Amino acid sequence: MNGMRFDGRVAIVTGAGAAAGLGRAHARLLARRGAKVVVNDLGTGPDGKGIERAHAEWVVDEIRADGGEAVADTNSVADEKSAEAIVQGALDTYGRVDILVNNAGIVRLGEFDAISSDDITQSIDVHLMGNIWMCRAVWPHMSEQGYGRIVNVTSIAMWGARLTVIYGTVKAGILGLTRGLAVEGAEHNILVNTLAPRANTTAFYYFNDNSAPALKTDRPPEAVAPAVAYMCHEECALNGAYVAAGGGHVAVGVFGTTAGYDCGPEITVEDVRDNIAAIKETSGFSEFPEDLIHSKLALKEQFVAQ
Repeated sequence: MNGMRFDGRVAIVTGAGAAAGLGRAHARLLARRGAKVVVNDLGTGPDGKGIERAHAEWVVDEIRADGGEAVADTNSVADEKSAEAIVQGALDTYGRVDILVNNAGIVRLGEFDAISSDDITQSIDVHLMGNIWMCRAVWPHMSEQGYGRIVNVTSIAMWGARLTVIYGTVKAGILGLTRGLAVEGAEHNILVNTLAPRANTTAFYYFNDNSAPALKTDRPPEAVAPAVAYMCHEECALNGAYVAAGGGHVAVGVFGTTAGYDCGPEITVEDVRDNIAAIKETSGFSEFPEDLIHSKLALKEQFVAQ
């Protein structure tokens, strides 16, 4: 079986400057497989304040030492013009952009009624708006060339966890963004997927006071990167997927509804109460159709034909 390579492809990986970061692992693996990589990092580290520093230039030096091609970029993803500058830098240097890994992020933890307004705003700006601005910046170029692969990074925090209400909220928004872009991008051969990583990164140790060093060998960032590289490849068979990866384990999140209970058009509040067990019963679980994206495309084509 032939190895999966990225010769001739140009990738942008945001938030890729941390010494023990996921972005660094993604950038290095793509470069080792032949991609030319734009290593983006603002340099502030996972706290977004500069207490923990990150260095895109250092990762570029690593890639070049391994025989790969890379350039550093220190623009912010949280600003529309800066996001456009990141993409323009890739175009100016390499002439195209084929892959975008939206890995940049910050973590601001706190109880919902205690977290500061500034932390809320910055979380939205970096995570949700950062993904939107970067996707908008690469979209016309990928559409014109009829090819693109985008991986947006979400988190299991979107399912709910203490101290992560805001973080989980913006990560859930990224999943919604991905699903919509997957629909619009399919006709242009742009595949868009999400990654929910589990790894012991710089951010993990910073925010956990280095309390779990034994986990480092169990879930290194490098064990997540192959799943990302697969989603970045032309052979990728996923679109709009939620991919969980960590410690060498890879899974796809499945979304759907229960069979529910039909109370009829005269439904009352009491009907819902009295049948809540049947409404919640999962034995009749129905996955959202995998061909949802294609069915929407067919519907669009039908309207265009008319």
